[in-house]
Amino acid sequence: MPPSRTQTVHQPGPERLPEPLQALTRAFALLGTRGTGLVITALAKGPADLHLIHERVPGLSDSLLTRRLREMTALGLVDRTAHPGRPTSTVYTLASHGKALLIPLTALTVWAEDHLPAKAPVGTRSPQRDRAGSDRTSTDLVHHRGDGSSDRRTVRDDSVWS
Repeated sequence: MPPSRTQTVHQPGPERLPEPLQALTRAFALLGTRGTGLVITALAKGPADLHLIHERVPGLSDSLLTRRLREMTALGLVDRTAHPGRPTSTVYTLASHGKALLIPLTALTVWAEDHLPAKAPVGTRSPQRDRAGSDRTSTDLVHHRGDGSSDRRTVRDDSVWS
């Protein structure tokens, strides 16, 4: 009896993808980790210690939150400042890379509100989807900075791949 052959499914690795898709793969890997986007959003409200971050993002364990903060600090998304004292007070703030991530996170949030109904029964339309309409072609996003200034951007539905 001849040995059986194993058939493998070809899955292109990140090195085989064009650069824009490699970058997208890296972004989804970052945002796909549990809690990362939530912590970024929580720190957008201002500097916070672990206790305040827990209040802003309930449901994350201490170990998961600590792990995410370490990873995000290493990536340059979050700044960590330890203030001397007993006990030592540690405050986390968004670094410039973390602040820049707020614009795509806001766009993704708007898209999710418009297209992913929250626990709606199958076959029903969500109020957000009805409000947005099927002919929606752009979304206006406003990013408010801590210094009182803001940045307005329009994200067009057809702008990503055209």
